[in-house]
Amino acid sequence: MEHNNSYSASYAAAGVDITAGYRAVELMKKYIARTRNEGCLDDVGGFGGCFGLSLAGMEEPVLVSGTDGCGTKVKLAILMDKHDTIGIDAVAMCVNDIICCGAKPLFFLDYIACGKNYPEKIAEIVSGVAEGCVQSGAALIGGETAEHPGMMPTEDYDLAGFAVGIVDKKKILDNTRMAEGDVVIALPSTGIHSNGFSLCRKVFDIDNNNPQLYIPREELGGKTIAESLLVPTRIYVKAVLALLEQVDVKGISHITGGGFYENIPRAIPDGLSAVIDKSAIRVLPIFDLIASFGNIPERDMYNTYNMGVGMSIIVPAAQAEKALAVLKDNGEDAYIIGHIEKGEEKVVLR
Repeated sequence: MEHNNSYSASYAAAGVDITAGYRAVELMKKYIARTRNEGCLDDVGGFGGCFGLSLAGMEEPVLVSGTDGCGTKVKLAILMDKHDTIGIDAVAMCVNDIICCGAKPLFFLDYIACGKNYPEKIAEIVSGVAEGCVQSGAALIGGETAEHPGMMPTEDYDLAGFAVGIVDKKKILDNTRMAEGDVVIALPSTGIHSNGFSLCRKVFDIDNNNPQLYIPREELGGKTIAESLLVPTRIYVKAVLALLEQVDVKGISHITGGGFYENIPRAIPDGLSAVIDKSAIRVLPIFDLIASFGNIPERDMYNTYNMGVGMSIIVPAAQAEKALAVLKDNGEDAYIIGHIEKGEEKVVLR
């Protein structure tokens, strides 16, 4: 699509290039096309994204929404000049939240604020968003890119997103059925995911582009610290949806900012406690490096990071082995890290 009439020399002199925005949209369309599903009704470029709902088989459909960003992980993407994975993080942070209710993601919208619109860079960011949508089954039905000259340095940008999913009301996860003896299952994370990066930046002196960020390390499998930190957040949607069809899931927690101590309790009713066996947790090497470089106490680590557990799922003990098998069949090397017992403290790490 040509926009020969849409050029303002005065606006360009103020720092906003309208034509760059059009160019970015054209470049990203091939990525967006990957995400189209049965609900998509129109092409990108209108004023609103339209999505057709199929409610067959649902008695009381409930829409579930979530919005989030990638935090200061974006700073590392900018420093490394690598922009094709940060969009996966933006999608993951939203869809991993709404699946905790039992909802299937339907569509996603992104918002990119930048100091200057470099069309190729914006398209690269959106390529990651599209990949996250493909992984979660959501359609990318719209978004916005805004230039903020004078408010942000020209090379800087920030990224946020918004997801909507759907679930039949009777299938919304209800933790009131949770009982003593239920089992806590861990889904492994790929690394830091998208939380705790302000602490990472301080520990590794990221803002000053510390040379140690780029040294390959044996404990990281030959990767550098920077590469390990930038690994995108794992998206658990398809595995969890499969599990919900076959196992009586009583609670799900997405382990994000606040770590174990803040997130696991969200799925636990009063009077019960999730007792987590720390020796069972497969702590990833990057977390050991953070703790040693920054001299971070263990409790602070578990109160900030996922420590290798991106999501926890609570199921009846009698169905634990089946749950592990279903998750394995869907690409998740899940394992048991604890159990539910009576108690006032909603999470206990032993």
